[in-house]
Amino acid sequence: MEERVYKALNRRVSALGLGAGQVGSDKVSEEDAGALLNGALDLGVTLIDTARGYAMSEERIGRHIAHRRGEYVLSTKVGYGVEGEEDWTGPCITKGVERALSVLKTDVLDIVHLHSCDKAVLEKGEATEALLDCARRGLVRVPAYSGEHEALMYAIGTGAFEGFEASVNVCDQRIIDDQLPAMNGAGLIAKRPLANAPWRLDERPVGQYAEEYWVRLRAMGLDLGAEPDDTALRFAAFTPGVTCVITGTKSLDHLRRNAEIVGRGPLNDSTRDAIRAAFTARDDGWVGQV
Repeated sequence: MEERVYKALNRRVSALGLGAGQVGSDKVSEEDAGALLNGALDLGVTLIDTARGYAMSEERIGRHIAHRRGEYVLSTKVGYGVEGEEDWTGPCITKGVERALSVLKTDVLDIVHLHSCDKAVLEKGEATEALLDCARRGLVRVPAYSGEHEALMYAIGTGAFEGFEASVNVCDQRIIDDQLPAMNGAGLIAKRPLANAPWRLDERPVGQYAEEYWVRLRAMGLDLGAEPDDTALRFAAFTPGVTCVITGTKSLDHLRRNAEIVGRGPLNDSTRDAIRAAFTARDDGWVGQV
C-alpha cells in the first residue's frame, strides 16, 4: 500500500483509507463490522474516517480496534448531535470531541473536522475556536475542516485549519484548480473518489447521492473504459495534493479490490488529460458536492 505524509501529523498514511460510514449501519452486524475494521488494518489501510453522524460507527471502531490504536490514523467529524447543546456552538464542539474520545476509546483524536458547516458558521468563529481549544488541550492533534466550494475556500483562508476533507473525483474537479492549490500541501482526505459510481445506473437516480454525478457524467460524455471503478479511483487517488482517498463499504472484498486498484498507480497522462478536458468543456458551474 502506497503511503504519503500527512503534513500536520508528520506521519505517513495509506493512500487508501476506509470511510467508516457503513460500519455504523444497523444493516451491518456487529460481527461483520469488526471483521471489516480489522480486515482493513490487515490490508495495510492506516487511515479510518468516521463522524458523529455515522450512527454506530464511532462506537464500533472503539469496540473492535481500539486495541490496535497505534496502527491507524483516526479521523472524525463534529459539530452537531450533542444532547442539550445547540449545533455548531462552542459547547457542542467541545462535548462532541469529548464524546468521541470516550466512545472511540482513545486519549487523543488524530484529526477532527468541523463537519461541513456553512460559511456563516465559520465566519462566526465560535465553532472554530472551540476546536482549536481542544487542540491546545491535547485532545486533538489536527484541527480540520470538511466541506466544499465557498465554505472550503473560506476555511482555507482563515489559516486556522491544518487539514481538510472534500470531494475529489471525475465529476468533482473544480477543487483541483481552486481550493487544492490554496491548501499549500496541507493534508487532504478526498471523499467520494468513486463519485458514487453513477456508471452503474441506466436511469437518473432521483433523490440519491449519485444523482448529481449521474447528470454530470452524462453531460461530460466520458468513457471510463471497461473498468470504470479503476479509472475513477486512480484519477482521484493520484491527483496531486491528495493525501488519502477514502472509500466507504461494508464489504472487505470491495475494500480489497480498491486497494488493488490504488496499487496499480496513476493513470497514464492521456487518460488523465481526457478526463480533465471533459470536465472543463462541459462544466456548468459544477461545485463540490457535500
